Amino acid sequence: MDPLLEAGLVETRRHFFARSAGGIGTAALASLVNPDLFAEKKATSGLPGMPHFAPKAKRVIYLFMSGAPSQLDMWDYKPKMKEYYNKDLPDSIRNGQRITTMTSGQKRFPVAPSIFKFNQHGAHGAWVSELLPHTAKMVDDLAVIKTVNTEAINHDPAITYIQTGSQLPGRPSTGAWMSYGLGSMNDNLPAFMVLHSTVNGGFGGQALYSRLWGAGFLSNRHQGVSLRSAGDPVLYLSNPAGMSDSMRRKMLDELGRLNRERFAAVGDPEIQARISQYEMAYRMQTSVPELTDISGESKATLEMYGPEVKKPGTFAANCLLARRLAERGVRFTQIFIRQWDQHGNLPKDIRRQCGIVDRPSWALVQDLKQRGMLDDTLVIWGGEFGRTIYCQGGLSTKNYGRDHHPRCYTKWMTGAGIKGGIVYGETDDFSYNVVDKPVHIHDLNATILNQFGVDHEKLTYRHQGRDFRLTDVHGEVISGLLA
Repeated sequence: MDPLLEAGLVETRRHFFARSAGGIGTAALASLVNPDLFAEKKATSGLPGMPHFAPKAKRVIYLFMSGAPSQLDMWDYKPKMKEYYNKDLPDSIRNGQRITTMTSGQKRFPVAPSIFKFNQHGAHGAWVSELLPHTAKMVDDLAVIKTVNTEAINHDPAITYIQTGSQLPGRPSTGAWMSYGLGSMNDNLPAFMVLHSTVNGGFGGQALYSRLWGAGFLSNRHQGVSLRSAGDPVLYLSNPAGMSDSMRRKMLDELGRLNRERFAAVGDPEIQARISQYEMAYRMQTSVPELTDISGESKATLEMYGPEVKKPGTFAANCLLARRLAERGVRFTQIFIRQWDQHGNLPKDIRRQCGIVDRPSWALVQDLKQRGMLDDTLVIWGGEFGRTIYCQGGLSTKNYGRDHHPRCYTKWMTGAGIKGGIVYGETDDFSYNVVDKPVHIHDLNATILNQFGVDHEKLTYRHQGRDFRLTDVHGEVISGLLA
């Protein structure tokens, strides 16, 4: 469409009020009844009346294991399964539940017990696999949730579901909802930042799409900002060759003037969002290099995270950056690490993955704890679903694979008012069905919001004629996880 014609068709607020029967009088009355409705808000502010009640958490660090780590080989100890080695999964356990096309053609579903040793740790004797020696040392700080469940059975809809509350793309991500409702605590960094971790120098595994940290139908200023592991931490953040800081400032000032004129003409709120994002990018030219410079960290801190911490883009380096982001008031930090999709050769691959994440995950919690930040920082660890007790492909005493399993899997949480030293919920002997205290992903997200003082039923956004929320029309806060 021709830009001039488009501008002529746009109805501004002035035109709307002039033509309305109630006109300005109605708007004036509304402003008296609810002054916050028409109050001008800074780009970093949240919604009026938020949080709904006193929060326990100020910030969250979400360690997302993309690809679905096997709960059976890490957390959900099932010693009885040794008796079932290579026996078919009983029909009474599966009970006709759907499975993926990757194993639906198998003639049989042989039980594959974990080859890894489990031991009890902590004051309450939580069972933890030998794969996680560092995490095992801090189980008294963790709420280990063994009964997380979801309806999604394939990766992309499952990750989209847990991140946005819907299996269909287009909804705001959890971090975007946080930014929208609570705003930012730092004018120089976004409220929501995303870190992608390399594995053996690359990413691999299931693709991760930007909608997982996108803003959906919210203003684009609430979307997550990704930090890169090589080159400029944020694309196009640095000035191009030949442009000085003063030239950049002059250009932004002139661009801001033009955008304000356009906003006055058409009243499009996305124009204001664009202005604020340009200014944020300008401030990030200083704040991001300072953030990523870890030369001031103590030797003891660096050693705690392990030898990979000095390699940009590694999980260890990202865990340290997450702590630095938390210190600087970033409300939501999400770290993704892929290659947990272990349909075959699981023992070798999961040992590698646990070797990458175990020590840095432990170090992050210890780092926050010793700085007094764990009290108001929520840390979450886990993936999009779990793994089956039956083997995919060939089974031997030393090797096996596992298919997707959404019916029950394990995540852990710590900090910010979460009860430590507990194992929540129980699964059957085959880690196939929940038998006590189920936690649906909507319940998990409701509980996360609760720790920020947010009633998940009240954090809504009206779009296409209905009110949307992160938990859709479901979700209950799991009080048993709260201290």
